[in-house]
Amino acid sequence: MGEFLSLREAVARYVEDGQTVALEGFTHLIPFAAGHEIIRQGRRDLTVVRLTPDLIYDQLIGAGCVRKLIFGWGGNPGVGSLHRMRDAVENQHPCPIEVEEHSHAGLAERWRAGAAGLPFGVLRGYVGTSLADHTKTIASISCPFTGEELTAVPAIHPDVGIIHAQQADRDGNVMYWGITGVQKECVLASRHSIVTVEEVVDEFAVRTGGVVLPAWAVDAVAVVPGGPHPSYAHDYSDRDNDFYASWDPIARNRDAFANWLAGVTGEAS
Repeated sequence: MGEFLSLREAVARYVEDGQTVALEGFTHLIPFAAGHEIIRQGRRDLTVVRLTPDLIYDQLIGAGCVRKLIFGWGGNPGVGSLHRMRDAVENQHPCPIEVEEHSHAGLAERWRAGAAGLPFGVLRGYVGTSLADHTKTIASISCPFTGEELTAVPAIHPDVGIIHAQQADRDGNVMYWGITGVQKECVLASRHSIVTVEEVVDEFAVRTGGVVLPAWAVDAVAVVPGGPHPSYAHDYSDRDNDFYASWDPIARNRDAFANWLAGVTGEAS
């Protein structure tokens, strides 16, 4: 529990072809380094889950790692579309992918149910929309007490949940703070979890809004300073806005993306 491994060892041990994998983080603490390691190790046929599949999933899709995407919103924040994702959906390049779309609230409820060990979650959402006509994991349900029409969504239980955090202590407990999304739920709902961190400390400081994940909930901790770049880690690094802007022309062009990918995999000439 909370075993310290290199990132390469952690991905090799826990991420396998055909699994359901989630790399979560909201605005910051996005585990880009872990995503790049999955690409380097050539994983295939993954079902990937994320509230906001921004650049990290555009890269995984373009690298041919993904067969299905479960998401709430997809785009390059503040810039535009995810062009590798669009190419896969519209042109089946480099391979066809299936998409399962939810609202943010609906997908967050699926995470909450998974973390709580419940079979499904319930929310006042989707009513009056047509999304249920296109997404099989959205179902109408009547409240047994009031008869109110509600929506049920099944819990998510990935094979592997991956997040980035600011700190781990020497016992393998993890702490993160700042803007938090569903990282805690991702770890608790997943069969295995990998956490990359900025540093290891002797003990955690008390922080307003800080979230501590106990070592028993974490399988592997990898020390990867700068692991969320080009996103950021609050109190450790800044968001690389230039990279998000520069990604658009890279992702639009298959050859430009191939050159970027070669740099990640170490195959560049």
